[in-house]
Amino acid sequence: MTGLLETPYGTQDFLPREAATKRAVEQKIFELFARFGYEEVVTPTMEYLETLTTSSGQIIEPHLFKMFDRNNRTLALRHEMTTPIARLAVSRLKDSPLPLKLSYNTNVFRFRTNQPGRQCEFYQAGVELLGISNAFADAEIVALATKALNVAGLEDFKICLGQVEFAAGLMENLPLNIQAEIKSAIERHDIVTLDNLAVDDTIKKIPTLQGGREILSAAREVAKNERSLRALDNLTEIYRLLEIYGVADKITFDLGLIRDFEYYTGMVFEAYSHGVGYSLAGGGRYDHMLKDFGMACPATGFALGIERILSAREFQGVAQVSPTKNFYLSYAAGQEDLAIRKAAELRTAGKFVEVSFTPQTKSAAEKSCVDKNCMELIYLT
Repeated sequence: MTGLLETPYGTQDFLPREAATKRAVEQKIFELFARFGYEEVVTPTMEYLETLTTSSGQIIEPHLFKMFDRNNRTLALRHEMTTPIARLAVSRLKDSPLPLKLSYNTNVFRFRTNQPGRQCEFYQAGVELLGISNAFADAEIVALATKALNVAGLEDFKICLGQVEFAAGLMENLPLNIQAEIKSAIERHDIVTLDNLAVDDTIKKIPTLQGGREILSAAREVAKNERSLRALDNLTEIYRLLEIYGVADKITFDLGLIRDFEYYTGMVFEAYSHGVGYSLAGGGRYDHMLKDFGMACPATGFALGIERILSAREFQGVAQVSPTKNFYLSYAAGQEDLAIRKAAELRTAGKFVEVSFTPQTKSAAEKSCVDKNCMELIYLT
């Protein structure tokens, strides 16, 4: 009997106040996306396995929830939204003028160890900007992510900004097996392993290149190749544009932030907040992914973790949202018809009204009004 009352591993319930807060946060974020010109798309909860495990997504297969359809084809629950949107863009929107500016707000599924900030079912809101490959597009993505965290109620956070081509340039003449070891060590923040590798000290400095704008100047002193210098030029221009957006105070540079080398091709970023031990948002440029679906197209975007934002709000003392009910409408015996008409009149006027299902005394109605978190009592006699 106990199992009937449990939620599956890695999932959770949202109680009324939690659900109201989640909805309010999502609505503010989505309204912001729309003001920037991003249009909502909705894709299926499940996709064919081969769609989600193209060359850029094969590593995720062990973490997918899989099933079979009646034709014995393997399906999987979506684990993120960039891949389904790429499929949609190439199949259904291939004749649309570029750039495509698409947004989403949905639940995604990924089997993983259940620890703080890591659910098996979780909610994401984000955008994808397809068809433009320049710093202006990347700056809009970073600025939009920053403003989204602001409208979600957060003030204390930082955007860590990096560029995967900087590290790639420093490593480009090394054997592929050594490159793989370096990438793995940097991704794991494993400084000990990195120090023990037989590589130039310049590469060992990559994880230490963190801080303000001065880091870009320091990085130029160790960047001895054109590829790394172009990456620094790109970050310099993105930062200049972010100053114009008015969000540069939230930016810190981290040239050891590389996320996934096989996926990202340029600018990358993650958002962090004090007291929350995991990123609130992440994204970057991924110019090669759409080739897996038959259309070479530059792209950039990000995703926000809704539950993670809610946790950060709680840590920062941002109040939850109470479900809004303007009136509790109650009545004495014999006034049922009048109560229905009065409630209809108020709802037509845009008010939120809860009506008692049975006649009450006025004192009982006053108590119910408080218990139901309604702002005002209307009592009909």
